[in-house]
Amino acid sequence: MGFTALETVEIVQPLNILLANYHIHYQKMRNFHWNVTGKDFFELHEKFEEQYNEAKLNIDELAERIRIFGQTPISTLSEYLDMAEIKEVGTELRSEQMVEETVRDLQTLLSLMVDVTDAAINMGDVGTEHMMNSMIYKMEQTHWMLTAWSRNTEPVYS
Repeated sequence: MGFTALETVEIVQPLNILLANYHIHYQKMRNFHWNVTGKDFFELHEKFEEQYNEAKLNIDELAERIRIFGQTPISTLSEYLDMAEIKEVGTELRSEQMVEETVRDLQTLLSLMVDVTDAAINMGDVGTEHMMNSMIYKMEQTHWMLTAWSRNTEPVYS
């Protein structure tokens, strides 16, 4: 594709970091989907399923983008856990806490997407930049909706 070895590292590294965080987020959404309870069950059960399906698609795009650069994406759970800023949580959270965790994850993912976008812009990688812009656009909308939902509930950590 015409990028130097250094440029390839400069884009693949933030892509792998984003990939690791997305995997932890994906599993967290599965956890929440399986374990949400309470009056918001039907609404959030569906929303968490929507989120893990979206994450699964984006994970695949990220890994394939890394392959386009001739590199191997990280692919073990231990690598994901070591590299990710997003952390696992247990199964005993209330629905409001699950939404707050999800919003925090989305903020982290958005920040990492901006890092990837900046690296792509710096090296003239229009393909990665376009991919990130599409992901960012959709995730910002989800962040807004979940934030709006959480404002209609009682404080979680009072």
